[in-house]
Amino acid sequence: MDMDKIKVGAVSYLNTKPLIYGFEQGMMNEEMELVFDFPANIAKKLLTDEIDIGLVPVAVLPLMREYHIIADYGIGCNGAVASVCLFSDVPVEEIKTVLLDYQSRTSVALLKILLKEYWNISPELIAAEKGFEQSIGGTTSGLVIGDRAFKQIKVSKYRYDLGLAWKDMTGLPFIFAAWVANKKLPADFIATFNKATAAGLAHIDEIVAQNKFEEYSLLEYYTKNIIYLIDEPKLQGLQLFLQKLPKPAVTV
Repeated sequence: MDMDKIKVGAVSYLNTKPLIYGFEQGMMNEEMELVFDFPANIAKKLLTDEIDIGLVPVAVLPLMREYHIIADYGIGCNGAVASVCLFSDVPVEEIKTVLLDYQSRTSVALLKILLKEYWNISPELIAAEKGFEQSIGGTTSGLVIGDRAFKQIKVSKYRYDLGLAWKDMTGLPFIFAAWVANKKLPADFIATFNKATAAGLAHIDEIVAQNKFEEYSLLEYYTKNIIYLIDEPKLQGLQLFLQKLPKPAVTV
């Protein structure tokens, strides 16, 4: 690996395909090295300086000594997000146990806030491991995120969308993940990076065609559920979310 290149951690979920399209087309190959992992691991690498930039769950921000949101684009929603849901065989008020997805701490932190402030329930919370979806049943529910959530839609009787619940509770949009640097970077690099991560938004039809997915309409997902632009209302939602995080902040 070229030690002079800026190291960038990304996620290979379906919802990130538009954000990494430009990089996969060769944009910035000379300036950066791209590595993939699931969100919680990218956050760990950013905290330990294994990478310089990461597309990370925003719950990591209070844990960082220094952070800079360097792009105008991330993973956000203004209502139902479709891929971050609490799944259950019983209505939410009858849930006794929640299995927590291990891949994103922001989703877990958001769920904890919603359980307390929106649904007003206090089920037992269990940190889950790979394959935990098989244990969802009866009064045991599960928080499932990413591509696996679309498959769970066809299995569970009840689905509670966390993006929609947050919108109902606060009236604000939500940011799940953003491109974050753990140090100051050159302005020209940031400008080029911002342009590269936006490139895929002009090629949504192409990205849909490249990613065959039967469980859900990717065109609807990319154009109605996910809102990639980080605007002022989403930043307001982010600030409110960070205020609601427990102290000390959640770990990654």
